This record gives sequence, structure tokens and C-alpha cells, in this order.
Amino acid sequence: MSSGAASGATVAADVVVVGGGILGLATAFRLLQARPGLAVVVVEREPDVGRGQSSRNSGVMHAGLYYAPGSAKARFCVAGKVELEQFCAAHGVAVARTGKVVAAVDRSEVPALEALAERARTNGVEIETIGPDGVRDHEPNVHAVAGLWSPNTAVTDFGAVCVALRDQVLAAGGQVVLGTPVTGLAADSSGVRVTTPDTTWRAGAVVTCTGLQSDRVAAMTGRRRERRVVPFRGAWLRVRDDRADLVRGNVYPVPVGAGLPFLGVHLTRRVDGQLWVGPNAVLAAAREGRRRWSVDPADLRDALGFVGTWRLGARFPKVAANELWRDLLVKAAMREVRRYVPDLRDEDVTRGPWGVRAQLVDRAGHLVDDFDIRDDGRVIHLVNAPSPAATASLAIGGELAGRVLARL
Repeated sequence: MSSGAASGATVAADVVVVGGGILGLATAFRLLQARPGLAVVVVEREPDVGRGQSSRNSGVMHAGLYYAPGSAKARFCVAGKVELEQFCAAHGVAVARTGKVVAAVDRSEVPALEALAERARTNGVEIETIGPDGVRDHEPNVHAVAGLWSPNTAVTDFGAVCVALRDQVLAAGGQVVLGTPVTGLAADSSGVRVTTPDTTWRAGAVVTCTGLQSDRVAAMTGRRRERRVVPFRGAWLRVRDDRADLVRGNVYPVPVGAGLPFLGVHLTRRVDGQLWVGPNAVLAAAREGRRRWSVDPADLRDALGFVGTWRLGARFPKVAANELWRDLLVKAAMREVRRYVPDLRDEDVTRGPWGVRAQLVDRAGHLVDDFDIRDDGRVIHLVNAPSPAATASLAIGGELAGRVLARL
């Protein structure tokens, strides 16, 4: 691991992976597993790995019940979760298989709950349909008329996974270069030139896994930004430690809102024992702001100057207003939570962490729901990687590694 190569140097590599989050590191790990001795370099703009979306999340390892059968999300999530649990067990990363209850609080939600159960079974995910007594058996403080029990839903610390992946990449002879933004990509018939402020890397192939900057990095190889990353900020409420035992594992509402991949306000008992409520989803004024209300003028212009952002808002004005209202007022968020955990009081929570997620949006205002991998010759771009990307990271990394090796 290093903070950069010698200033002005040109350095050869077999593969450069742009992005040191969980997906870039998983790709490098899979490359070195498949071909030991390969000269693999991970280039990360932050001073350490996993500083962005990879560590700013609830830590849920999804079982795969939500995703459209046959989609990349469904395939990679189901396979990737098994691989990730095995990786964590082998490398000392804590995992707690706490399970999940999806709770229908009134009869109007039951048809959607039944459809979700059918989708889960089609995806090969273990699921149990339960009634009010069954809900209480798993979560005594949750009130619901019906529910689904997902026994294999788990939690971990994805930031710790990133550190373990980094260590394995280094142990296999790979290199991780930190504090080094990539400013240019140029491919020709013999390879790819990767430009940074101090170094030019000459690689046989490149993979970009850059999250919130994925559309901009993809544009470096001439790809038009017909679809654009629109950043959404999500914030959590943290339940006081002496009230955290109100929930044993994960409690989720029945997903509503066709065309929206967000799962609604939910409760997660994290691997460290903390209980978090959230996150919500509101338009962020900065892709990588350091504060909750950070504003980056270039990012704001990019989002508001894109017709897809306005069309998205026009399609879901009530959802957008409700998400913003719950973000501003803790009482509004807690009213939603008390639909299924009525004993949780406003005074039981404080404002907790927040993060920004990258969401690809098309010009028609549709949120791109599946993973989006684009091949530009010797450069492979992971342009869209929403949840459950962290759960599926090793499966996605294997897919990207396979495409790279086919080009070398």
C-alpha cells in the first residue's frame, strides 16, 4: 500500500482498478485469485479504502427477496451473500445472522406481501409466511397483521470487509495506491493510459468502480452521459442503547411505489448491537459532501441541469415531499416507524449517521434499478451499483474480473 508512485513516473501494470471501495477491492481480489502474480493496482482518491458508500450504510447483508427474478441483482445477491459470508468467516469479519421481518400493518398491504413472498421463492430465497403470532415470535414489539420471515438476512461491517479485502489484495502481491484521483483514461489497441496528478499508469485493461463519480469517469472514455448519477442523501436515527432491545434483528415495511428501488424506513440491529432507524432518501446537493447539508455548486448544477431529475420529481412528487418532511422532522419519521413498532417514542432516538448513495437516472426520469456494467474495449465501467451491491460484491467482482481476463 502506498500514497502514490514517484512524481511524473510512468508505471506499467496488467490491470488498474479505479476505485478503492468494496466493489473495486472485490474485483482486484477476484483477479488475483484467478491469476496469481498478475500486476494489479487499485487507485483510490481518498486517504483510505472504503470511505464512501461502502462504509456509510446499515450493514445489512440482503438475502435477495426483493429483486426481479432473472435480474443481475437477484443473481449476484443470492450468490454473493454466500461468498461474502464465507470470506468474512475466513478473515475474521463479524457477521450476525439476525433475520428479517417484513411487516404488513394492515390488510391493504397483504397482496404486496404475498407478491414479495412469491418473488423471493422464485429467486431461491428461504422465506416463511407468518401471521401476527409469528411476527411476535420473532419480534415481540412489532405489531402486524401478517409478515414474512427471512432467516438468512444478516448484518456485518462493510467497512471492515473493505479492510480485509485490501489486506488480501496486498498479500497476493497487488498494490493499493491511496490519495490519488484519476484525471484521465485513454485507450488504444495496446492498452490504457491512466492519468493521475503525479503518475501515468500503462495498463492492459482497466476497471472503474467509482460509485458517485461513475458517470463522470465513464465519460473519460467518450461515453455520453445519457444516464446520469443523481445523488440521494440518506440519514439514520439512532435508538438509545437502553431501548435498542425493542428490535432483535431487521424490521422492514412492505415495499411500496412501483419504479422506486428504495425500501422505505426500516429498523436494523447492527452487528455492533446499535439499533438504527432509516435511511430516508432526499436529493443531495453534493455527491461527496463532508456535512449533512453540504452544497457543491458543480454537483448541484449537474443534478438540476439534467432533465431526468425533474421528470423523476414530477413522477413521484408526493414521495419526494414525504421523504423531505421526514428528513426535516424526527416526529414525522417516528410516526411512520410507530405503525409497526408502536412502543418506540420520539425521545428514544437521536439523529445518527448519514451517507450519500449513487443512483443512475435516465432522461425519462426512471431510476435504473439493476446493476449496469459497460464495456468500452479495454475499459470496463461499473456505472450503476445500488443496493445490494455490498452484499453482492464478490459476485460482481468475479463478473468484472472475468471480463477483464478475457481482454488480457
